[in-house]
Amino acid sequence: MTTEARTDTDPRQADGRVRRDGFPKRLALVCLSCVLTLILTVSSYAQQPKKTTKTSKPPKKTQARQQTAPMVLEPKAMEIIKAACDRLAAAKSMRFTAVVAYEHPSRLGPPLVYTTKSEVTMQRPDKLRVITPGDGPASEFYYDGRQMVAYAPVEKLVAVIDAPPTIDAALKKAFEVAAIYYPFADVVVADPYKDITEGLKLAFYIGQSNVVGGVTTDMIAYVNDDVFVQAWVGTEDKLPRRLRAMYRYDLSRLRHQLDLSDWQLDVPVSAEDFSLGAMGSVMQIPFARPDTPPQGLQPQTKPKAKPKAKPQGK
Repeated sequence: MTTEARTDTDPRQADGRVRRDGFPKRLALVCLSCVLTLILTVSSYAQQPKKTTKTSKPPKKTQARQQTAPMVLEPKAMEIIKAACDRLAAAKSMRFTAVVAYEHPSRLGPPLVYTTKSEVTMQRPDKLRVITPGDGPASEFYYDGRQMVAYAPVEKLVAVIDAPPTIDAALKKAFEVAAIYYPFADVVVADPYKDITEGLKLAFYIGQSNVVGGVTTDMIAYVNDDVFVQAWVGTEDKLPRRLRAMYRYDLSRLRHQLDLSDWQLDVPVSAEDFSLGAMGSVMQIPFARPDTPPQGLQPQTKPKAKPKAKPQGK
């Protein structure tokens, strides 16, 4: 049973970044300047008389240097990340809506975009509910500190397993045992700042936006060895509104986007919010990966490289 909300890559996967207020305008000016310089150079060259002497030598070819962004953690970007993480970690309970859009290769080449929507309720340290009505197979996930329950309401299938005593550990076990992964996991863990900044290589401030989430947001970007993320964080409320990720080792450069809305922090919740309740007639199945191979078959592995043929001696 597939109960996961995927942004696979990775991912859920995130690749590199750029910078500062007014960055789009500066980029446009730089591009325009480059185009004008190129036009003037070509025009000037065309007007020069051609040399026909045999002694003239062509100019030496020069290799363009590849420029990379310096690996620094800008204080302003780190302050925004820290403020957002502190706001989330301080909330004893929360509700929010998560809409995930992720690309998947098509037969024609260009990727198609798929979306899922999840209604999330959590209470620290040991309660979580994720209701995913669509797109794709509808699913429900409940964790009450003792058990995890994955439920497919249309197929009437349910999987139950004993769970560890914290949300962090439960999410880790759900992924390891049943490949259940939520791209908003960093929002509900006990220490979001630790999860986000561990292994961070680059972080910088881009500017502000007034079109995401219905509020003014600060745009930042951050990079680790696995993923490149651009994030929109509310300037006033410090809540994440959008995260856009590209996994650095994904050769297809597929993009993944997470939109977070309908934020409610420290709202009253009850124990009933985190239990499935009466299920009626259902079939119980193992709490396991949906891609578990049939018994007796071995999972596919990467084919071994063929040994190079040794040159024959003369």
